[in-house]
Amino acid sequence: MPRSTRINIDLGAILHNAGVLRAAAGDKHVMAVVKADAYGHGAVPVATHIEGTVDAFAVALIEEAVTLRDAGVTKPILVLEGPHCSVDLALCVHLNIWPTLHRADQLDWCHALTEKPEQVWLKIDTGMHRLGFQPVQAQSITQQLKADGIKAVVAMSHLAAAETPDSELSVTQKTTWDSATTHWEDETSLHNSAATRLATPARSTWARIGYALYGGQIEGLERDPRLKPAMTLVSSVLATRRITQGDSVGYGGRWTAERDSVIATVPVGYGDGYPWAAADGTPVAIGEHLAPLAGRVSMDMITVDVTDCGEIPCDMPVTLWGDQPHIDTVACHAGTIGYELMTRLTQRAPRHYLR
Repeated sequence: MPRSTRINIDLGAILHNAGVLRAAAGDKHVMAVVKADAYGHGAVPVATHIEGTVDAFAVALIEEAVTLRDAGVTKPILVLEGPHCSVDLALCVHLNIWPTLHRADQLDWCHALTEKPEQVWLKIDTGMHRLGFQPVQAQSITQQLKADGIKAVVAMSHLAAAETPDSELSVTQKTTWDSATTHWEDETSLHNSAATRLATPARSTWARIGYALYGGQIEGLERDPRLKPAMTLVSSVLATRRITQGDSVGYGGRWTAERDSVIATVPVGYGDGYPWAAADGTPVAIGEHLAPLAGRVSMDMITVDVTDCGEIPCDMPVTLWGDQPHIDTVACHAGTIGYELMTRLTQRAPRHYLR
């Protein structure tokens, strides 16, 4: 009998979330971000399931775009990091993939191509300072690209603190963006998940939705109950044991029983992607109860204090994250973010898809 630890992916929840976010985007085109294997949910099954609901997809790498094309995805695909070499750019043209351009040598590659991409996205650095051209360069670069035969140049930028639109950083970025795109002839894209949820006023004809698409709740925003978690990490109780007051549990004896206690061992660990940094007290759903993690996370197992949970038989279902506890709650207890937990899951735990 296989180990009970697995990852359930609800494709229907992702489709539902896409509808919620499309409504929030208003008249904007909606681009579903499926980079990093769709935030750990599986890029191919996610993209093929929601292709009829969104207008385009975004990935980080050309390899991710090729995987989608090989799977039969025909909607436009944007490569956010752009081409890493001239061969990447030629492949974008061959497969009708939209490249992001953010540095000078990529412009040279474009100029040298015999067959040009019909559309490129021009990254403008409005203040996040990771990638992009200076705002004052945007118009002249666009003129250069169009002189080379590229039909459409979409302006894009990324808000560093979209969840706080009135912060000094966000206001500065939006002011810079508005100035750079005042006379922009083609389409624009500034809105991410947070800006889309908040309906942040700014010039943007495309909304790029990522974490919220998978049911993630963005830190700093009110919880949106309409967004359904699509990923549920589940397992079952492997063993239970009684310990006496003063006994310790797990590596280093980090957790010590303050009373006679019952400990359940669950066969999931950092080898599956459950966070090693999870603190004592991290909630774990066992049956109908929420019980606290007790002791350090091991590679293959965790231990949970189920003293107050009544009778706990072996094989009782366990939920590490999903509806309850939510992935963002677990992430908080581990000193990280839900994005990381989604994307760090390993291949050891099989994925099961619900349609």
